[in-house]
Amino acid sequence: MTTVLAAQGLTLWLTGLPSSGKSTIAQGVAGRLRSGGRRVEVLDGDEVRRNLSGDLGFSRADREENVRRIGFIAGLLSGHGVITLVPVIAPYADSRAQVRVRHAEKGVAFAEVYVATPVEICSARDVKGLYAKQRAGVLSGLTGVDDPYEAPRAPELVIPAHSQSVAESVDAVHAFVLSALSPSAPPKRGRP
Repeated sequence: MTTVLAAQGLTLWLTGLPSSGKSTIAQGVAGRLRSGGRRVEVLDGDEVRRNLSGDLGFSRADREENVRRIGFIAGLLSGHGVITLVPVIAPYADSRAQVRVRHAEKGVAFAEVYVATPVEICSARDVKGLYAKQRAGVLSGLTGVDDPYEAPRAPELVIPAHSQSVAESVDAVHAFVLSALSPSAPPKRGRP
């Protein structure tokens, strides 16, 4: 599947396990892009769930609806020339594919970044305490542990956030965005 990225806006979907580094990378990239004069929004999964999807739970249907809503908002923003960074787990490949298709139907640029941090590293980081709650039996349905996570098969970019620094990850994603916005060179898929 090829992706054509327009010079106007771009939805960059950062997917990965909880505590993989998605939000940290997205915030770093957003700061760099803003300092370069770009229009940028970050649709962080936790913030969107609190403010837009508070009525949803964590069943497969609810997770898919959450992704659909976020994808819709991202498409609107990107369609109006905003670089939209979306650090959201989005555990199901078909949900992410549907967002990609909806963007393509509207002529809006979309790219997927896989923040490929292994579950063992995410569990050790445990930024929100989710893995500890799951181990203690307080939480069930944790993506990548006792609920599925379908890693992207052909993302435009793979970020091994467990084997490089945050700065290196931000540099790689920032460089990707700049190349994606260049009208002369569509981005390549794969690792930085």
